[in-house]
Parts: sequence; C-alpha cells; structure tokens
Amino acid sequence: MNWKLARRLAPVAVFALVVVAFAFGLRRDPSTIPTVLIDTEAPQFDLQPIAGREKGFSSADLQGGVSIVNIFASWCVACVYEHPELLRIKEQGGPPIYGLAWKDAPGATTQWLDRHGDPYTAVGDDAEGRVAIDFGVTGAPESFVIDKHGRIRYKHIGVITEADWRTIFEPLIAELRTE
Repeated sequence: MNWKLARRLAPVAVFALVVVAFAFGLRRDPSTIPTVLIDTEAPQFDLQPIAGREKGFSSADLQGGVSIVNIFASWCVACVYEHPELLRIKEQGGPPIYGLAWKDAPGATTQWLDRHGDPYTAVGDDAEGRVAIDFGVTGAPESFVIDKHGRIRYKHIGVITEADWRTIFEPLIAELRTE
C-alpha cells in the first residue's frame, strides 16, 4: 500500500463522512424526537396550583377522558405564539387542556395567563421541573395527548399550530374517544 497516497486521501475521506452525516441530520425532523413513554401510563404527580389559583393539577385529573397536557412557562417565547391556538381549541370545545407551569417564578405564570388568556382546565406549578423531567420534556412548549386510561399516546414538541391541530391532534383525539 502506498502510505503517501493514503495520507493524502485520508482528509478527503473524513470530509466525505462528515458531509454524509450532515446530510442525514438535515433530513430528520427535529420535532420527532422519539420517546419511550408512548403507550405508557403518565407519571404520577400532584402539583400545587399556581399563585392566585385554587386548583392544582395531578395525574388523577388525567383519568376518564382524553386530555392534553401542555408544558409552558411565562419565560417561553414560543409559548406566546402557541397560546392563541390553545385558546381557540378551548373555545371550540376541544378536550380539557391541563397546564404544567415549568420552572416559572412565583406569580409569573398567573400574570402571564391574566394577560394572554387562560385555556387551561387547571394549571400545576412545577417550579423545580421534576414532573417535566418525568414526562421527558426537553423544552417548552411541549404537549402530550393522554387517553382516558391515563396513558401517553402522543408527544408534540414545539408550538401547536392550527395545521397540527387539524392533521394530528383532532384525528387522534377522535380515535381515542371511540376506544
């Protein structure tokens, strides 16, 4: 083997491998991070209400009907863009939406909801982020569709858009309601 030739071709081969790796990475959808929690029972928790509210949020609330758990925070810029869609879903008689206020400052979530509107059936204060960790949350916003048995059936990373609602959430929720 000609070692001089091999030394000259080595950087070209490494560059080609890097290009191939990037090509595969660019074709993947970052919102489809796999989760092992699909079809498993939602984590057990009992969160206190956010400041100024009477009702907290617990895993017991997720039994008996299809619902959505939405992880959000007052500091989350993307949550501001998602919020009108959540309000529309509530207004049009969608399933109960439960909010998980993730690592928010005391009182900040309440002020944020007072300013932007409240689409939530209940909101739990996850100030330390422990419940979000149990759900496998990687950032806000994230949403989970929970079936009537309290099992996670879908995880959505990022903002729920009207198109997401029509093409993903509505059909899935309709199907789960008939199970």
